[in-house]
Amino acid sequence: MSLRIALAQINPTVGDIRGNLELIRRTLSRIGTQAQLVVFPEGALPGYPAQDLLLEKAFLTDLQAALETLAAEITDRWVIIGTVREDSGSGSGRGSRQLAVGSRQGKGRLAVGSGQTAGRKRLYNTAAVLHDGRIVAYRDKSLLPTYDVFDEARYFTPAREVEPLELALSSGEHIRVGLQICEDLWDEGYATKVTDRLGDQGVDLFINISASPFTVDHDLPRRELIARKVRRWKRPFLYCNLVGGQDELVFDGRSLVFDGQGQLIKEGASFDEDLILIDYPLNTATATATATQPREEQLAGAIELGIRDYFKKTGHREALIGLSGGIDSSVVAALAVRALGADNVIALAMPSTYNAPESLEDARQLAHGLGIELQVIDIEQLRRQTLAELSPFFDGTEPGVAEENLQARLRGTLLMAVANKRGALVLTTGNKTELALGYATLYGDMAGALAPIGDLPKNDVYLLGRYLNEVAGKKIIPERVLTKTPSAELSAGQVDPFDYDVAAPLVEALVLDHASDGELAAQGYDQRLVRDLRRLMIRSEYKRRQAAPVIRVTGKAFGVGRLYPIVNRYGPEVSGVNK
Repeated sequence: MSLRIALAQINPTVGDIRGNLELIRRTLSRIGTQAQLVVFPEGALPGYPAQDLLLEKAFLTDLQAALETLAAEITDRWVIIGTVREDSGSGSGRGSRQLAVGSRQGKGRLAVGSGQTAGRKRLYNTAAVLHDGRIVAYRDKSLLPTYDVFDEARYFTPAREVEPLELALSSGEHIRVGLQICEDLWDEGYATKVTDRLGDQGVDLFINISASPFTVDHDLPRRELIARKVRRWKRPFLYCNLVGGQDELVFDGRSLVFDGQGQLIKEGASFDEDLILIDYPLNTATATATATQPREEQLAGAIELGIRDYFKKTGHREALIGLSGGIDSSVVAALAVRALGADNVIALAMPSTYNAPESLEDARQLAHGLGIELQVIDIEQLRRQTLAELSPFFDGTEPGVAEENLQARLRGTLLMAVANKRGALVLTTGNKTELALGYATLYGDMAGALAPIGDLPKNDVYLLGRYLNEVAGKKIIPERVLTKTPSAELSAGQVDPFDYDVAAPLVEALVLDHASDGELAAQGYDQRLVRDLRRLMIRSEYKRRQAAPVIRVTGKAFGVGRLYPIVNRYGPEVSGVNK
C-alpha cells in the first residue's frame, strides 16, 4: 500500500465562507496531484471559533452550500475538512447512541450540550469527508470542551458514535482511519476514550484535525500526549492544526506526524501556513522534526501573528502607539513593526511636566531604531487648561489620583483622535501584572483596539525586550529602558508601587493556579502582600471588563477565558477566610 497524504495547515477567517473556500481551493491547486488524501484543520471552512454566528440560520445555509460546492469539485482524491453540520437527529447521525461527556481532569466540568435551542436542529462540530464529487461521510466531534476559552456545549451535540473511516484507494486497497477532532485527542481525563474506541475497532492510522489555541510551552505536552497514544496502539498519528489569529486567540500550527513507534518525524511551521506531505507507510529516514522553541521565541511569534491577523482580518493597516520611553510601549512598538512593517506603525510621545527628559530621549532612540514615525505632542498646556476648567471641583483638595489619571486620559483622547483621522487602530501597552492590579487608567492608557502584551507578566515583558534586541542584532530597545526603575511619570518622583520580581509571579499564581493563601505562604510569599494584591484584583474587575481584547499567550488570560463577577463580596475585605 502506498498513499501520499497532505496536511494543509491553513489560516482561515471566521465567517468568511467565500474567502475560506477560495483559500481551500488555492491550497488544493497547489497540492495538485501530489497527494491522494488532503487533510484540513478543524473549522477550516467556517473559521474557528464561529461562536454565535452558529445561531444564524443564513450562516449555516451558506456554509453547507459552500461545502457542497467544494465536494462537487473533488473527484479523484479524498479530502477531510473541518466544518459544522446541522442535523435533525435522524438519518445522517449514524445511529441514536450518544456518547457521555465527562470532565477533563484539571480543566473544570464539561456540560453536555444539546447543540440546539427551540426550533433549531442539532449542530455538530464535524469533519466532512469529500470524494468522487460528493460528501461521502461525516465524523463528528465527541468531546465538547467548556473550560477556559471554550464553550462548545453551547452550540454542539456530541457525536452519537465513534467509528473508523474506510477509504478506498485507486489501487483497490483500503485504509482504515481513526478520525478525531481536537479535544477528542485530550481524552485522558474523560470517561469517553475516543482514541481507544477507534483503536479497538482496528485502524491503520490516526488523524486528528484541530483548532488548538496557543499557550506558551503547550507544544511539548501535546507531543508527549500523542506519543503515549502511539506507543499504546503502534499506529502512526497525523495531527493537523489551524494557524492564525482570531480576536484574543492565536493558533500556532505546528502540525505533527508521528510514526508507529512514537517518533516525531515531521512538523509544520510555527505561526505560519504550511503544507506537510507524508508518504504512508511512513519513512522515518526523512525525519525533519525540530526542538521546542524557547519561551521568548514562542511569545514573540504568537503576539506578532495576533497583531498581524487582527489588523488584516478587520481590514486595518496602520497601528498607533503611545510611546512613553518605558519598557511596555517599547516592546509593543517593536512587535507591531515585526507584524505590520515600520511604514504602518506611528508613535506619539506626549510628555507633561512630570516626564523625565530621558524618557523622550529613549522614545526617540527607539523610534529611530525601528524606523517608525514619531510625533511629539506636549500635553502640559492641555493639562493646565483642563485643571483650570475643573477648578470648581478640584480647588481646596489635595492633588492625587484624579490629577494623575487626567494626564493618561488626555493622552488616550489624543491617540483616539489621531487614530480616527487616519483610520488607524490604537494598540494599548499595559501588561498582565498591571491589568491584574488595576495599575492602568480606564479611558487613558487602556484606550485602544487591541492589547498585545495584556497577557504578558511584567517579567516576561523584559524577557521579550531583550530577545527582540538579540534577534535584531542591535539595541533597538535602549539599554536604559531595560534597566531603569518603572514609572508612570504622572507625579513628581513617582515610581511603580510594586516589586515586579515578586508581584508578577504572585499575580500568575493567583490568576493561573487560583492559589490559596496557605499555598502561597508555603511558597514564601508575605501574607499581607497576598491580601493586598487580592484586594487590588477584586477592585479592578470593572476596568478589565472594559479593556481592549488581550492576545492570549498563557493558560489564563483576562478576557473570555476568565469570568469573574464585578460585584464580588468574596475576598480579603469582606471575609475572614483569606486572612
